[in-house]
Amino acid sequence: MTFISYVYLIKYKAMKLPFLCLSCFALLLSIAQQTAAQTTVKAKARSAAAVPNKIQKQQEFDAYLFTYFEGSGPRQLDEQVRFAVSADAKNWFALNKNLPVIDSEKTSGTGGVRDPYLMRSQDGKQFFMVATDMSTAKNGWGHNPGIVMLRSDDLLSWKHGIVDLEKQYPHKFAHVQWVWAPQTIYDAAVGKYMVYFTVKYKNDAKLDFYAAYANADFSGFENEPALLFSPKYGGIDGDIIYKDGLYHFFYKGNTKDENGKEFENGIQQATSKSLHGPWAEDFKYLDAYSAKKIVVEGSSIFKLNHSDTYVLMYDLYTNQRYEFQRSKDLFRFTPAPESFRKDFFPRHGSVMGITRAEAQRLNEKWGGVPKELL
Repeated sequence: MTFISYVYLIKYKAMKLPFLCLSCFALLLSIAQQTAAQTTVKAKARSAAAVPNKIQKQQEFDAYLFTYFEGSGPRQLDEQVRFAVSADAKNWFALNKNLPVIDSEKTSGTGGVRDPYLMRSQDGKQFFMVATDMSTAKNGWGHNPGIVMLRSDDLLSWKHGIVDLEKQYPHKFAHVQWVWAPQTIYDAAVGKYMVYFTVKYKNDAKLDFYAAYANADFSGFENEPALLFSPKYGGIDGDIIYKDGLYHFFYKGNTKDENGKEFENGIQQATSKSLHGPWAEDFKYLDAYSAKKIVVEGSSIFKLNHSDTYVLMYDLYTNQRYEFQRSKDLFRFTPAPESFRKDFFPRHGSVMGITRAEAQRLNEKWGGVPKELL
């Protein structure tokens, strides 16, 4: 009830009770003011809780960390996590001589990981990583059971958990074929981290996005994954970012004819005021290559340090290029793509901001950080 509503209520009671003295009226009015103020405070608290950007204090970052897997080395080493660092998000330098920084044999069920996504926790004290648990080098492309979840306090040492949807949630996922490209976002409304990913069943060609909340130690899920978003023609490689009251869901989508045959694909987006949808699809393509029939995937979006500009990057996986386009509003992107300059050949990964101290700590462990950050 608003303050004005309380006042009218008191006036109404005063008319009904003519013997109500002025001092009693003043007392009731004071109570109404206090109650209305408390209601306003609670409403503001609920509003702030629903806005992710108001929860986490903005940190000052000096560099960028690119988490990826490889696409050009020995097959037995490609599907493992690697790091690269940049001072400007355009010129990248691989750490550890482009060798793995996390051993997939020890942290996955299949012996390989793909599509790593790394984020900083809401309080800034931890780091969370998720990746596809899949070794195509060993097992091919026919099937993978789930994802891996990792956490760290320093980006150097990691604890992990394995989520096998087929075994852990057989009621819903007994016939799952693929569980691909997981990502994580903080849900401020409930104070939890939501993990989302693409699922395909063996008896269904559709590719949909499912989601579940991570448990307290980020080693698994606290609930059975549920459908999050079902794009009209399916989608993979989702990435959600929040801006100005709207969630933007970027993903690789496609367009099919009346016979169900795909004739175009590329990076699309859907939007929603709620993290759980419903999602409104915008069927236009955002990347610079869809009309040219040049395939891209692995879309990922991040904000530049000390800037209001966002970068939408993607993997041109058939020719070992990684390129990006810029935007300030997440709807209109620069038409001409730009290329990362790098000394490695990354596949689908993610970028986040890091401090100079964090860059130096990474360099002490693995080497390779550019000199301007040391």
